[in-house]
Amino acid sequence: MDGIDHRIVALLRENARRSFQDIGGRVALSAPAVKRRVDRLERDGVIRGYSANVDPSAIGWNTHAFVELFCEGRMSGEEVRTAVGEHPEVEAAYTIAGGPSAILHVRASDTQHLEQALERIRETEGVIRTETQVVLSTLFERPVANGKGPQT
Repeated sequence: MDGIDHRIVALLRENARRSFQDIGGRVALSAPAVKRRVDRLERDGVIRGYSANVDPSAIGWNTHAFVELFCEGRMSGEEVRTAVGEHPEVEAAYTIAGGPSAILHVRASDTQHLEQALERIRETEGVIRTETQVVLSTLFERPVANGKGPQT
């Protein structure tokens, strides 16, 4: 990936519905040249897909928490993914170093819904216990890429 690719990715992260012509005007390329680059970025797995960035509270998911997941034995990442992936409240799951096996980002409509989701997660085979930190407010969230990738 070169600097132009990084800028194209940043523009698509801001608005995945941007036209190739609009992107081209911002990176000094023709629309067909941008399309070729986007096609290559998709083929190479840099761009994995496109999605809508939905405000969770606008659809009634007003509560969220970070949950430390403690598993028995040596559950692999894939086993953890299988164990928690079926729960629609789990927005993201990460294996981590340290005491817990993983950290989950869980969203729910309210604390009662969060409690029910945690009870279902704890009933999952291989899960020993959870420790939960409920988010009181979101100060900011930052996109992964701003167009400035690692220097190569």
